[in-house]
Amino acid sequence: MTESDTPSVMWFRRDLRLADNPALLEALADGPVLPLFVLDPALWGPSGPTRRAYLGASLRALDESLRPLGGRLSVGRGTPVRRVVLAARAVGATRVHIAADFGPYGHRRDREVEEALAEHGVELVRTGSPYAVAPGRVTNGSGEPYRVYTPFSRAWAEHGWRGPVDAPTDGRWVRLDEGTTEIPDPPHPSGLDLPEAGEDAARRRWQEFLDRVADYDDERNRPDLDTTSRMSVHLKWGEIHPRTMLADLARLRSAGAATYRKELAWREFFADVLFARPETAREYLRPEYARMRYDEPDDRLEAWQEGRTGYPVVDAGMRQLRAQGWMHNRVRMIVASFLVKDLHLEWQHGARHFMRWLADADLASNQQNWQWAAGSGVDAAPYFRVFNPTSQGRKFDPQGHYVRRWVPELTEVADPHEPSADDRDLAGYPAPVVDHAAERREALDRWEQIR
Repeated sequence: MTESDTPSVMWFRRDLRLADNPALLEALADGPVLPLFVLDPALWGPSGPTRRAYLGASLRALDESLRPLGGRLSVGRGTPVRRVVLAARAVGATRVHIAADFGPYGHRRDREVEEALAEHGVELVRTGSPYAVAPGRVTNGSGEPYRVYTPFSRAWAEHGWRGPVDAPTDGRWVRLDEGTTEIPDPPHPSGLDLPEAGEDAARRRWQEFLDRVADYDDERNRPDLDTTSRMSVHLKWGEIHPRTMLADLARLRSAGAATYRKELAWREFFADVLFARPETAREYLRPEYARMRYDEPDDRLEAWQEGRTGYPVVDAGMRQLRAQGWMHNRVRMIVASFLVKDLHLEWQHGARHFMRWLADADLASNQQNWQWAAGSGVDAAPYFRVFNPTSQGRKFDPQGHYVRRWVPELTEVADPHEPSADDRDLAGYPAPVVDHAAERREALDRWEQIR
């Protein structure tokens, strides 16, 4: 058997696409390829209903895109150490190809799979990653990871990245005869309206956004306007690679395109931070904030989760989360500030809820953004900057369209950002669960105690 006739495995994870997928091209260069996805119980169970539903749709889209080339996606269920080894041995593969994973769990899992494969003479080959610049590549003058965004973003841009590569136009493929399961199609939570999944949907949405990216700098903080890209879910699952997006943005000269590029740099910065400090997925990056006095969760946490705090923009955001598996970024900051500084709850409670319900829930971006909001992360906003949910709503939803959409009981009130007591009674909308001014003072008092 010649080298070009030796099968290999392409183990898909967060790269559910054919275009700009260097690991897939490396696999096809070996010979016949088994396209494989493993439903890992360590990830599938905790993912929450939103991500499970979206992932199932994305896997079906990947399978559909393979079929015109003669391929089919094989899906195994179980621990990757067992399933990947069994798949490689079943097709006689000598190499398993992946895009490197830099998350705490994924990095450890890949080492374990690599060791298990090596026992059977199979090599694990890492090509590329979900990032334009892989975590750990960019360091400061002392060789240490950056802890501040601006110098990181400069070094990141100076480092640069390779250009996108084309999708394969043909190939030879193999399938598993045994040990596979159907692509999952879990039921959607009641009322959930997820975006279309898959590589084709990602490219269509991206091209549509490029037509209006020039306005992004001015309008990105307005939840009442549908002006953001909503590409986060496609990036999360690798239905498009940031290299592809950066290549398109490089041809544009608008302020909006420059600002969007900075948003992609933030995503890569947070991945770099988590790779350097994996414990910050659960623990405080700035340990002094663990000493602050926090309240124990009670029914106010449940009111926050369900959009019943009596603060309209907070409730609108939390209801949008449950309805769409997504929330506007400005509103994410508002609801996070409210949880930590008005309800005095630790950021982990909010981060867990977001990870359960967001279709785009990315561990690095989610946890580090929550730490930023809590004042305990990198490049943190000063703790004394406490968002006033009423004034934030008025500033970024000036006509109240966003609040009226997601809190329909306030549709007819004169001021949806601060309804009167009579309006609340007539609409059946709750009174505020806390007094913001009083809780702001309390938050600052608690902060003073740990300074």
